[in-house]
Amino acid sequence: MRETIWTLSIIFFILLSITIVFKIITRLQSEKDFTTIQLRVKTWWGMFIIFCFATLFNTTVSLIAIMVLCYFALREYFSMMKTRKSDRRIFLWAYVMIPLQFYWIYIGWYGMFIVFIPVYVFLFLPLPRIIGKGTVGFLRSVSFTQWGLILMVFGLSHLAYFPVATPEFGANLVLYLIILTQVNDVIQFVISLYFGKRKVAPTANPYITWEGFIGAVVTTTVISYFIYPLLTPLDVTFGIVSGILISVSGYFGSLTISVLKRDLLIGNKDTLERFKDRYLNRIDSLTYTAPVFFHVIRYFFDFM
Repeated sequence: MRETIWTLSIIFFILLSITIVFKIITRLQSEKDFTTIQLRVKTWWGMFIIFCFATLFNTTVSLIAIMVLCYFALREYFSMMKTRKSDRRIFLWAYVMIPLQFYWIYIGWYGMFIVFIPVYVFLFLPLPRIIGKGTVGFLRSVSFTQWGLILMVFGLSHLAYFPVATPEFGANLVLYLIILTQVNDVIQFVISLYFGKRKVAPTANPYITWEGFIGAVVTTTVISYFIYPLLTPLDVTFGIVSGILISVSGYFGSLTISVLKRDLLIGNKDTLERFKDRYLNRIDSLTYTAPVFFHVIRYFFDFM
């Protein structure tokens, strides 16, 4: 408990320092768009509060919080789609799957947790869409819904399974993952903003550049090297590999969600602007980093 309190105290003062520095920079450079960083800082504070409750009181709190996060992320994802009345039934069933997925986590049933959405929900979802609703738009609505469940529910739900898989190290592994994911996003954005020239997908996200990607990988790996002994039972090799793994997977997660949003909102610039400060911009990278990091650690280490 003493180590946890010390860790939380250090994170609090780091967050406070970052918040103050960010406020100063935004006033000195008001011509630049720091919306992305502002959203990340808010996310950090929210996750820090959730993590305090989860580590100091009960891990069930974090499970419920992540379940609620999945709900809002999925709802936002659905709101970007031009829907018909025939889609409402399948959307309702998709929401029902969220508490079921987290119930498997709560009881520690790893086998069902890992196959429920990719296998059983995948096979079931077309049925409510077919029955009484015909074939018009069938493939679009079903595939759209399944994509959302995989990213916004299945991917993010891995955050809640860490404390179940390893009660001793789970909470700190989640903290380690979140710190590196969010730092990677911010470093990538800052380097792209000031030094980025070669854009990866300019029509999807003008802030994602190859310079930002390389700089973020190097920085995240260095930070991982220094903090892995404090938060994880990993060895030095995986302390370094984890930094690279989280950085690369987070990069592709951010890029994928950006392209996805642009594709869904083509020709609707006003809606696209409104979505800049929503949930998907805050957790896009975690949809990739959480499952990738979880399964790599579970495969190579017995404590998972």
